[in-house]
Amino acid sequence: MRLTRKQFVVGSAASALSVAGVYELVDRLGSSPSRVAAGSHPPEQHMLEGVRVLRDNGVEVVVPPLHHEVVTAKLRVGETPRELREARRVLEDALRKLDERFEPTPAGLGVTVAWGLPYFERYVPRQTAKHLPLDKRASAERGTPVRVLEDAIRFPSDPEKTRLEDNDVAMLLRSDSLDHVASGAKALFDDLQPLFRATSIRKGFVGGGFDGGPGLPKQMATAAGIDGADLIPHGAELFFGFTSTQKAGLGPSKIANLETLGYADLGPSAYFARGTHLHLSHIFEDLAAWYLALDFQSRLDTTFRPGLAVPEGVQTVPQGPRHAQSESDVRRDYVHYRQIGHSGSLQPASRLDRDVVADDGTRYPRGTAVPQRADFNTLDNPFFWTADEAGDAWSEVPAAGLHFVVFNPTSDDFRRGRLAMDGVMPDGTRLAFGTSSSGQGFNRLLTTTHRQNFLVPPRAHRSFPLSELAA
Repeated sequence: MRLTRKQFVVGSAASALSVAGVYELVDRLGSSPSRVAAGSHPPEQHMLEGVRVLRDNGVEVVVPPLHHEVVTAKLRVGETPRELREARRVLEDALRKLDERFEPTPAGLGVTVAWGLPYFERYVPRQTAKHLPLDKRASAERGTPVRVLEDAIRFPSDPEKTRLEDNDVAMLLRSDSLDHVASGAKALFDDLQPLFRATSIRKGFVGGGFDGGPGLPKQMATAAGIDGADLIPHGAELFFGFTSTQKAGLGPSKIANLETLGYADLGPSAYFARGTHLHLSHIFEDLAAWYLALDFQSRLDTTFRPGLAVPEGVQTVPQGPRHAQSESDVRRDYVHYRQIGHSGSLQPASRLDRDVVADDGTRYPRGTAVPQRADFNTLDNPFFWTADEAGDAWSEVPAAGLHFVVFNPTSDDFRRGRLAMDGVMPDGTRLAFGTSSSGQGFNRLLTTTHRQNFLVPPRAHRSFPLSELAA
C-alpha cells in the first residue's frame, strides 16, 4: 500500500521531531551493520568514529549510518551578552549530556552543530570580524578578503526558484538507531524550545543493502509508491543505484578541517581550528527518467565519465586517486562525447592537484578527495516538516530526493566543485551546455530546491560560538 505523508506528518515542530513516520520502516526493512566501538569524542564535531569499511567489487566502501536527520532553526535568544552566555550554557549542557550518553559512532549518535551567517552577523558581529577565518586561496584570486563562510549562491543549473535559506543554526544527527536520533532531537529542540524556533526537519536514510537483499532505497521507495522504485537494483546504497561512499572517493580523516590544507588563515587565536564548513541542500531526483530513459551504460557515463567500461550491473566503481580525471580529461570528453560525467567533472576541483603535507605532518597524495559527504536519500517533499509550507512548496505526497550534506574546508572550496559539475572548470574554462542538456551529467535529472552554507566550529566552541568573547 502506498504511504502518504498524512499518515506520518504532524502539525508542529515539537511533536514532529519525535515522530518518525515512514522512516520507522528503515528499522523493519534493514538491519544495523556491525560497528567498532570508539573511545572519547574527537575535537572535530563532524567526524564519526567506528565507521565500518567493507569491500564490494574489490573496492573499500564506507558503511554510513542508516538514519539521518537535519533540523534547521532560527534563534529565540536575546542579543545581550548575558542572554547569550546563558543560552550557550544551556545548549552546551544538553550537548554534553548527549556525549556522555552516546558514543561518537553510528551505533551511538553523531551530533554536528553548524551556524549560519545570520547568527554571526546578528549576534556576534564584532567577534566575527576579528575571528572568522579568511579563505587565503579565494582572497588571492578575487583580490579582496573572502571569509571561509559565505552566503550560498544559485549555480548555473539551479532553477531560479531555488531557495537560499537564512537559518541561524542547523543540527545534523546520525545513527544506526532511530531511537538515538529521536533522543538527540528531543534533547536539543523539544527540551530547548525557548532557544530555538525550528524552521525545517529533514529525515532520511542510506545503505542497508551491503549484506544482501534489496536494500533500503528500493524498499523505501517502493513502500512510498515512487515511480521507478521497482527498477532500483537490489543492494543499492542510494536511489540512483551506484555506490557513492567508496573510501577513496571521500575525504580522509581531517582533510576537510579548516586548518589541514592551509586554505584558511585562522587568525591570531585560531578559534575555529578543528572546525569545518558545511553545505546543506535538498534535491529532487527523477527516478523514472533515470532508469527508463537511460540504459546501464548511459547511467554509467552520466555518473562517472563517458565511455567507462564496467560490467553490466556493477554498482561499486573504483574512484581512487589513479581513477581521478584532470581538467584536460574532462575537456577531452566534452570534445569527443559532448558529455561530461558527474564524478569526473567534479574531480579536478574536488581532488588534490599535487601531493600535500598537512599541518600535522600527514601526507595526502595527488588525487586525494577533499569533500567529506554525509548526504542521504529522503522521501521528504521537500522536508519532513516545515514552518513555512507555502514558501517551501511543501507537499504531503512522498517524493524521491536527496538531502545533500557535505563538509569542505571553505564555502569557496564547495563552490568550485559545484561549478565544475556545471562545466565551469577550476581554470575558468566553461564547457557550454544547453538547458537540461543530456551531456551535463546528473543535472537534467536533479532539481535543487534549497541551499545554505554553515560553519561547523570545533567541539569546544560548538555552542553559540564567539559569544563568550568580549565584543
